[in-house]
Amino acid sequence: MFRPDISIDLLNQISQESMVDHLGIEFIEIGSDFIKATMPVDHRTRQPMGLLHGGASMALAETLGSIAATCCVDNSKQYCVGLEINANHIKSAREGFVQGICKAVHIGKKTHVWEIKIYDRKEQLICISRITIAVIDHKKA
Repeated sequence: MFRPDISIDLLNQISQESMVDHLGIEFIEIGSDFIKATMPVDHRTRQPMGLLHGGASMALAETLGSIAATCCVDNSKQYCVGLEINANHIKSAREGFVQGICKAVHIGKKTHVWEIKIYDRKEQLICISRITIAVIDHKKA
């Protein structure tokens, strides 16, 4: 499903000096049909009450979905952008790390739909999200 040139090192490298880097998101595994990343639950990602901020969960989900879609297209011809994202926040987290796993629901020529599940260290579901990605052709010069 993913291009053969995709690696964990590449994904982490292209994420440097971005919000992904700022939030401490790190890609940890690429499988035949999934991508996994972790994010710390710390001062960068907690809300004032000490819980994982829902927006941080959404940032992890959007990161995973956008990167996964990008890994499926020829970047010299197309690029991917988020079109719509939703999430259900199921449980809270206060410390440690959360892990997101992203899998395709639909991969079309012009749209992708990805499901992202975020778990805590006890493998309890924290958030489930779905993102729709628009696949856009580069304009010809």
